[in-house]
Amino acid sequence: MAGNETVYAPFEEMHDFMRQAFIAAGVPAEDAKVCADVLIESDKRGIDSHGVGRLKPIYLDRIKEGIQFVKTNFEIVRETPSTAVIDGHDGMGHVIGVRAMTMALEKAKKCGLAMTVVRNSTHYGIAGFYALMAAKEDMICFTGTNARPSIAPTFGVENMLGTNPLTIGFPTDEDFPFVIDCATSITQRGKIEHYARIKKTMPAGWVIDEKGRAVTDPDIALKGLVSGDCALTPVGGIGDELAGYKGYGWATVVEVLSAALQGGSFLKTLTGINADGSHRPYHLGHWFIAIQIGAFTEPEAFKKTAGDILRDLRASKKAEGQTRIYTAGEKEYLAYLERSKTGIPLNPAVKKSLEDARDEWKVPFKFSWER
Repeated sequence: MAGNETVYAPFEEMHDFMRQAFIAAGVPAEDAKVCADVLIESDKRGIDSHGVGRLKPIYLDRIKEGIQFVKTNFEIVRETPSTAVIDGHDGMGHVIGVRAMTMALEKAKKCGLAMTVVRNSTHYGIAGFYALMAAKEDMICFTGTNARPSIAPTFGVENMLGTNPLTIGFPTDEDFPFVIDCATSITQRGKIEHYARIKKTMPAGWVIDEKGRAVTDPDIALKGLVSGDCALTPVGGIGDELAGYKGYGWATVVEVLSAALQGGSFLKTLTGINADGSHRPYHLGHWFIAIQIGAFTEPEAFKKTAGDILRDLRASKKAEGQTRIYTAGEKEYLAYLERSKTGIPLNPAVKKSLEDARDEWKVPFKFSWER
């Protein structure tokens, strides 16, 4: 098959390859499966910015560089019946995230509400994965994570805050839960990486330069985000005319909850770069809140009310020319149904990245597009 074509790979193939690649890099087999579980969920839900396309550049390359450790030391440094402070010691963020969320869920089953917080972690994948974990247990989830500096404060141009997703999820009586998982910036680094891979110009207003001017070239934006010459804009955009201060405020909340409770790193200490330019672990922080619906009302009653609210929203009057209103989690569910049939689309850049990872780590794997 020509190298410049998009191919479609089944979920099982991509999950198996990622699991094998993590094992080849030294991740214990059980943990490798967890990492693959989190990444494939992103692709299943149509979130191409956080799935298999990040296997090599975000995870395997960082493992190779020694700034992310394959064996995860999950240390509980402080604990009560409803809370825990965890040190991840820069292990695999997916593993840390799943264990911390599981702990919050188990505590919430006993106490009604629970919160766990993490310091010294690494990228934990899509935050929505943890909201889905909670919804399956008839729980409400709030989660967030800080990240390397990307967002400029309103009226500023320096990248100070991470993309800091503020994620919330809960079950409904529909075929899919409500999950809102989005960055507190207008977009996130992963989406810019996706635009760079497909060589597409970004909309004006996503990224600004050191003078506050819009940047639309994704390659320039990615370089500028590393050098500090560019910054992402918060939800609401440039200035306060469209309420950019709201996104800035939400990003700050996530930053504080990702650092202050757990004694973790924040803002410019999350660059992953030493004074001499060498790389170091990112030392990210996460937090997970689990709320047991059954402590307040019957879960089925909650899910029925939640579903009624969502259905009423979708049935409301539509703008001229529009045929459908969506609620959070619906598009991802529809993407899952479609991709269950077609597979995951892999553009030439992602396909090559996977082939390079396979060859570099000597994974005994033959992709379907090579057969």
